[in-house]
Amino acid sequence: MARAARERSEQERETTGTEAGRLVSPRIRPADLLEIATIGRAHGLRGEVAVHPVTNRFERFDVGSTLVTAAGERVVSGARRDGNRWLVSFDGIVDRDGAAALTGTTLFAEPLDDPDELWVHELCGSSVIDQHGYDAGVVASVVANPAADLLELDTGHLVPLTFVVRCEPGTVHVEVPDGLFELDRH
Repeated sequence: MARAARERSEQERETTGTEAGRLVSPRIRPADLLEIATIGRAHGLRGEVAVHPVTNRFERFDVGSTLVTAAGERVVSGARRDGNRWLVSFDGIVDRDGAAALTGTTLFAEPLDDPDELWVHELCGSSVIDQHGYDAGVVASVVANPAADLLELDTGHLVPLTFVVRCEPGTVHVEVPDGLFELDRH
């Protein structure tokens, strides 16, 4: 199963997506940081909050991790998974009122350095070149799909991530079945 690491870049956040699974939304973020989650409601009485991740890199919620908000940095003091969300405590937030004040806050973090991972923010805007040297278009977004995430190109083509053989800055090389891009060539 091919998946791209899910964290939102500035480019993705400036694009509005309405399709389910599209990883784009119009919001403002601190420069050079990636959106990793949004804080939901307060949980309990001791300062815990429900966090709704847009990342699939859950080490972002490890104790001691520093996350950035528009109001400054928050250090994770505790975290546990709760279904599709996380229950997170931050240093300095000790009661329900403090936690409730964080509702709706977007959390950001520095990009992770993992050369073996395909990052959505690096794929978007890249040209897609097939095994014959054909330029199939530019990656407009990455669409979540149960079998494999899909590169949605500005030409309308959908290319499963399983076809990606190599990535370079600004270019994604793919090996696709013959005929996948034929409609554009005639």
